[in-house]
Amino acid sequence: MTNDDLPIGRRVARWRVRRSMTQQMLADRLRRSKSWVDKVERGVRALDRYSVIQELAHVLRVDPEVLLGQQPSTPAGTPDGVDDIRAALARYDTSQARQETDELRRQVGYAWLSYQHAHYGQLVRVLPGLLDTAQGARSAELLVQAYRITSSLLVKLGEADLGWLAADRAMSAAGDDPILAASAAISVGQALRAQDRDHLALSALLPAANRVLPPSSDAGDQEVSGTLGDQTAPKPLDHRGQGGRESQGDRREWAVGGTLLLQAALAAAGCGEHRQADELTERAAGIAASLRGYDDPHRISFGATVVEVTRVLVAAQRGDADEALRRHSTVMRREGWRRLPAEYRGAYLVDVARAYLQVGDLRGAARALVDADSIAPAEVRCRPLARTVIADVARARPAPAGVARLATLVGLTR
Repeated sequence: MTNDDLPIGRRVARWRVRRSMTQQMLADRLRRSKSWVDKVERGVRALDRYSVIQELAHVLRVDPEVLLGQQPSTPAGTPDGVDDIRAALARYDTSQARQETDELRRQVGYAWLSYQHAHYGQLVRVLPGLLDTAQGARSAELLVQAYRITSSLLVKLGEADLGWLAADRAMSAAGDDPILAASAAISVGQALRAQDRDHLALSALLPAANRVLPPSSDAGDQEVSGTLGDQTAPKPLDHRGQGGRESQGDRREWAVGGTLLLQAALAAAGCGEHRQADELTERAAGIAASLRGYDDPHRISFGATVVEVTRVLVAAQRGDADEALRRHSTVMRREGWRRLPAEYRGAYLVDVARAYLQVGDLRGAARALVDADSIAPAEVRCRPLARTVIADVARARPAPAGVARLATLVGLTR
């Protein structure tokens, strides 16, 4: 049996022996009885409070995670290297040696995978060189993707202003290509929303959606309006091409358009325009229902499950945490949930933890945070937003064990 397979009581006993301590000596330093130590080591008494585990670890001079049998922690805090990304964005020299498009495409694909698996520390190190190479290659498609990845990461790390700059660069690089411009507009909207500029986000997202989505087959239907609060309930769109057949290119465009609508719905909710947020989400739901599978070169993960996730977030934004959590329980049972990228699921669960806090359910909030940490540790340990939620939950006395551990990992005092 390896050390990781041992019960926690056996680990305590092993480390006590390594430190040349008797049970009585350990008990004295903990200000507990020898009988208590004996029961812990034999597994008769459960160690179910993290504060007690911390106390034991302190006396035994080990990390609490060693007693818990867990792997070494992912380093907490914002990864070093954001200044290097800032410097790369400030470079305008495109005289770099040109790289083969296939190799650059491979590097961009690797960067996307790193992002979707929430390997943020690794991605911070890769992006400066990728930005330099993509600018030198002058490939609009790959440059847009490199800027979008950069924007998304910077928003995650609390650098929304810099993220907006990268998203704006993506818009410029897209040029006259409507689908590239639409994918770049997703990043613009996300960066503006992260700065609490929801009105500006909405004004960028809705026109972009209208440019790539086909008009409804009903003449009486209107495009999605860019004016807040003046929209009527949309009817389902006819997403068929000539002869009633959909092309792969059509499905890609509709998926990007659907994502723009969902981002616009979140921006509308942030503006307090809850009716419009619901209508935009409904229109996106109609698009998702019409898609029968498509490749995802823009890495947006659009589909019915993402629509339902957005319903949860919109409900939480309007302060209806009960509805948000009711919908959340349904989302978790959907077949498509586990197919979403780890980054997406981790970020969503942090938002769900905030909804649990709205209704005063600390255990639910703790459970969501612990689940998020198991799916995408960097999403919880590197993001300023997640640290705020952890701090709110950790204020409870006693703090739930899992969140108390997270609070320690991210350097929060209790």
